[in-house]
Amino acid sequence: MINAEEREQLAQAIRDAEARTAGEIVVVVAAQASDYRSFPILWALLLALVTPWPLIWLTGLSPTRIFQIQLVVALVASVILSLPERRHRLVPDRVKRARAHQAASHEFVSRGLTRTRGRTGVLIYVAVAEHFAEIVADTGISERVDPDIWRHLIEELLEAVRQGRAAEGLLKAVEAVGRILAEHAPPHADDENELPNKVIVT
Repeated sequence: MINAEEREQLAQAIRDAEARTAGEIVVVVAAQASDYRSFPILWALLLALVTPWPLIWLTGLSPTRIFQIQLVVALVASVILSLPERRHRLVPDRVKRARAHQAASHEFVSRGLTRTRGRTGVLIYVAVAEHFAEIVADTGISERVDPDIWRHLIEELLEAVRQGRAAEGLLKAVEAVGRILAEHAPPHADDENELPNKVIVT
């Protein structure tokens, strides 16, 4: 997703942005928001439930043999559908978006963004597998910034991720968030760096 050099560039961009504001910026890049392990099992069970009907109608197999075939179908289907490249195709887009949004909210809380002085923390979250990005701002900032501004930044970031330019998109997002924070949360004389500036990759 992003290499070591790009991570250091992003960390420096975060430091530069935070030098002009009392706010805090945290960047989290996740390979995926969820493992979706229940979906292959669900599809495999549905397939196994359908399997007996053609066998009952078209063959003279005994109930025991049909049950054995059901078990084999469920086992084989769950293994095949659990492969990562297939698993994601089984999940509806709305479920992916909901899981990614939930993951972003969890990261916002777990990374300490709700405990910053002045409630001016901002999370930039990207889930690569879901093609999802979200910017979560604490109340000290969200109440002062038009939601359309965040939406525009997210659209630009997502476009960069889709084009394989994740690091470039994140750099631009960090710089833009830094400008917004500088405008709405200018630095104080006794400011401290409350949260780590490194990019968190999960």
